[in-house]
Amino acid sequence: MPTDEISNLEQKVLACLREKKLVSPGERLIVAVSGGPDSVCLLSILSVLRGELGIELHIAHLNHQLRGKDSEADAKYVAGLAKRLAIPATIASRDVKSYQQQRRLSLEEAAREVRYDFLAAVAKEAGAHKVAVGHTSDDHIETLLMHLIRGSGTRGLRGLTPLAELKVSGGSLAIIRPLLCLSRQDTVVYCRARRLKPRLDASNLSLEPLRNQVRRRLIPVLHKYNPQVDIALLRLSRTASDDLDFIENEARRLMKNIIMVGKSSVVIDKKGFLVLHPALQRQLLRISIESLLGSLKDIEAGHIEDIIEALDKPAGKVIGLPFGINFTIEYDRYILAQESLSLCPFPPLEGETELKIPGRTVFSGWEIDAAVITPSEFKSRSRETNDFSACFDFEKAGRKLAVRCRLPGDRFQPLGMAQSKKLNVFMIDARIPQAWRRRIPIVCSGEKTLWVVGFRIDERFKVRTDTKNVLRLEFKRT
Repeated sequence: MPTDEISNLEQKVLACLREKKLVSPGERLIVAVSGGPDSVCLLSILSVLRGELGIELHIAHLNHQLRGKDSEADAKYVAGLAKRLAIPATIASRDVKSYQQQRRLSLEEAAREVRYDFLAAVAKEAGAHKVAVGHTSDDHIETLLMHLIRGSGTRGLRGLTPLAELKVSGGSLAIIRPLLCLSRQDTVVYCRARRLKPRLDASNLSLEPLRNQVRRRLIPVLHKYNPQVDIALLRLSRTASDDLDFIENEARRLMKNIIMVGKSSVVIDKKGFLVLHPALQRQLLRISIESLLGSLKDIEAGHIEDIIEALDKPAGKVIGLPFGINFTIEYDRYILAQESLSLCPFPPLEGETELKIPGRTVFSGWEIDAAVITPSEFKSRSRETNDFSACFDFEKAGRKLAVRCRLPGDRFQPLGMAQSKKLNVFMIDARIPQAWRRRIPIVCSGEKTLWVVGFRIDERFKVRTDTKNVLRLEFKRT
């Protein structure tokens, strides 16, 4: 390759770094170097450009202990490169096979997790905030096709991006990809021209990993249908990325009025969500799920479509998602949470217990204070009432009261109503989420329900003008 062609490739990478604002002057950058053509090309070009960019480099190489002496030879080769280029390096080894067995992952997943955890540790130790990796346009196309095969939806059409934030143990890691403007063939030719003699990984010839199958079988077949399929796929990715950027920005603008994100749950306003275009609904769901899990790993287009199809289902419908996330439909909202009851203000109820009147009773996460007061005291304390305190005609309620969860056949005459109704029907009418109903304490006297705690007392036990003594009950969480 003539000198001017080598310079053209270097200038192409320089333009990409500047256009995408991937590095800043004075920054220290970790360069992940496996010893293969792509990463060696990346290191060489960054070494040439470091003065012009005003950056410092630090090499990171990990021996995965998967290829015996070949892996050791890779590490020695990278150490030699670091010495020749006068760039500091961290070279280490990890037992990926053991990690794979412990975590029950595929070998590809295990190697990826171990590698990026290592890179994050090197970055932290070196005081760097970004790691450069040698992904090329070929890797980008392969990733795009793998996403399509796995059903990741429109978002998968982005493939690889020049800058990405990856979740790693203990935080996140910024990954930059300066070589997306080059092909794999470009890196091979560049290394040959620079006489770098990179290492070759024989495992890349195996057809077991999906990526290798896409690379060695699928793409050659696609080229038979369209010799310019690479260009077509790259164009598709750019178009999809632009469209998705617009949709994401619009979704984030709208979400502040529709979605409330908590530590362990996301609450979505049903009315506001249903009027949105499905493209915005899908994007908001992805944003919500990502806020809970930290990433969208293993969340496929099929999961999002399952939720979209269930949006108009009755309250109580639950859609299960990976990692124990549930999408629960309630009367006026949707909830994404790791537990369907995570937003329930009521602890689980166990058994039944008799109330001490007057006195204090502790029961299933509740502390219940019971006091008998005069009607005048009742009037003076009327402003102290809340959803978890209530007053009753003591003579009608009696002293033998118990607290328990609802039972089949329970009936109730809600305050202000002339007729009784089944307790289950009342809970439906009151729009009490189905997942909450067995957790709501019921104060009862035998088969008579006095109070659905947190919601309504029974009309027949309310304080009247002729009430002589008032029973005041207050529930507090312990």
